Parts: sequence; structure tokens; C-alpha cells
Amino acid sequence: MHGFANPARFLRIARWLTPVLLFGGIAITAVALLWGLFRVPPDRLMGETVRILFVHVPAAWLGMGGWMTIAVASLVELVWRHPLAGIAARAAAVPGAAFTAICLLTGSIWARPTWGTWWVWDGRLTSFLVLLFLYFGYIALSDAAQRDSGSSRVAAIFGLVGAVNIPIINRSVVWWNSLHQPPSITMGKSAIDAAFLWPLLAATLGFSMIFGAIILLRMRALLADIQADARLRRKAMRGTSGMEAQA
Repeated sequence: MHGFANPARFLRIARWLTPVLLFGGIAITAVALLWGLFRVPPDRLMGETVRILFVHVPAAWLGMGGWMTIAVASLVELVWRHPLAGIAARAAAVPGAAFTAICLLTGSIWARPTWGTWWVWDGRLTSFLVLLFLYFGYIALSDAAQRDSGSSRVAAIFGLVGAVNIPIINRSVVWWNSLHQPPSITMGKSAIDAAFLWPLLAATLGFSMIFGAIILLRMRALLADIQADARLRRKAMRGTSGMEAQA
């Protein structure tokens, strides 16, 4: 793990891995969405609205996966003081929040014709809305720490504590009576017909690759900002030292 702690080594890997993930993910996602939108038959119960699932389910997966990335990176930062862990957590926050918002939006669009309402305060929807607010809180904390040159430990602790919400989201449809359907895919089993399952899995893979590419792009941008700030500080210190020497 510490072999990737060197920013130069990480950047060498990220430079070639980023386009592989990005363009590969775009290609797989495009094929999966075209497959799901035009080749998959309407569902017996949901009709044409079933096609929303090819965006909704990957977005839900990545909304939760984004926070798990934050939680794991925060643990690595707190325990092992890995220099890139905090940067990885910050890089995952914005795309994770975006996918969470997409999940909530597409879920509401799906719910209107299916349930007859845009929103219900059931366990799954409410806990996912809480996840979006957790993202907003983490982004605010990490940005404040970076802006004020403070410690990122508070944001890291928040990232770990917020992970408690992930199993609540996952098990909410089992623990509480809800309009939301129960889990369709579990370990080794699936209640989804193969006609829907394969394009859904392909879309999830494609979106996950795009998500990974975005994290790498954001990590590279954050590292560039940190390096630029460090150069400015060194120049400022050299300027101050020169003025003091002349005085």
C-alpha cells in the first residue's frame, strides 16, 4: 500500500490508467444503455419505466460505493497516515454526491407512474437522502480544512462515522415495511430476468469505470493544486528571507 504513497509513482500509473477507465467505461456504458433502451422488452409489471433502472441502479451502487471509498480512505489516513488517502477521499466525494443525486432523481421519476407519487418517506429513500446530506457535510469539512490549512482528521472521522448509514441503506427494505421492492440481487442469486440482468450489470460496470476515472482525474488535479501551493510558499519564503538579509 505504501508503495503508492509516492505522488510521482501514483501519477505515472494514473496517467495511463485514467484514459483506459474513462474511454472503456464510456464505451461499455453506451452499449449497455443502447441495449437496455432499445433491445430489452418492456417489463410485465413496470412496462417501459423499467428502462430507468439501467441508470438508477448503477447510480445507487456508486452513491454507496463512493462513501465506502471515503470511509476506507479515511481509515487509511487515520491509522497509517497514507499521504494520498485524504486526497482520494476528497476526490470521491463530489462524484459520489452526484451519483447519489442522480439515484434520487431517477428514483422519483420511476416512482411517479409506479407508486403514484414522486416521494415517500420510507426507509430506503430517507436513508439515501441522508447519504446526500452526509456528502454535503463531508465536502464542506474537507474544503474548510484545505482552505484554512487545518487538519483533515475531522473530515476523516466524519467519513468513518458516516459509513454507518451504508448498511442501513442496504438493509432498509428488509428491516422496515416499505413500498420499495426488496433486494433483487443477492450473493449468488438474482430475481431479475436475464434479459434485464446482463445489460444492467454491463451498465454498472461501465459507470463504475467512469467513476474510477473521475476519481483519478480529481486526485491528479488536487495533487497539482497542492504542488502549486507548495511552490508559491517556497517562493514567498525565499522572498522574505532575501528581504531580511538585505535589512
